[in-house]
Amino acid sequence: MKARIAIVASSFNDYITKGLLKACLAELQRQGLQQGQITTVWVPGSFEIPVAALKLAKRKNIDAVICLGAVIRGETYHFEIVANECARGIMQVSLMTGKPVIMGVLTTETVAQAQARAGGKGSDNKGRDCARAVLEMIALLKHI
Repeated sequence: MKARIAIVASSFNDYITKGLLKACLAELQRQGLQQGQITTVWVPGSFEIPVAALKLAKRKNIDAVICLGAVIRGETYHFEIVANECARGIMQVSLMTGKPVIMGVLTTETVAQAQARAGGKGSDNKGRDCARAVLEMIALLKHI
């Protein structure tokens, strides 16, 4: 596939996001993308993902953006603020640019839930699912 994809990954909870990223990259390569077609940038946390995604999505040589992060519920309202605003921001970037911006930010109640969605070789890795979704959306938008 002739596509250039950017990935924005959150450093916060990187023990989760590294698993998402690894599976995402593996799936993109399995689908035929070369390393030179993929740009990966790291941001401090999930709240910062939308602004980096917007900057990348505005580039003419980027066809789509995948956003990877993990927001895990704690003891305060902070979880809701970060999760909601991150999701809203990601959607806004997609609508503003007309490009696929894939929401791969986990929002879980526990670390165990996040690990189950980002770990190992299992079929439940959401990073892999994001890679598949981005390629499907690129193809769909070219078609319509």
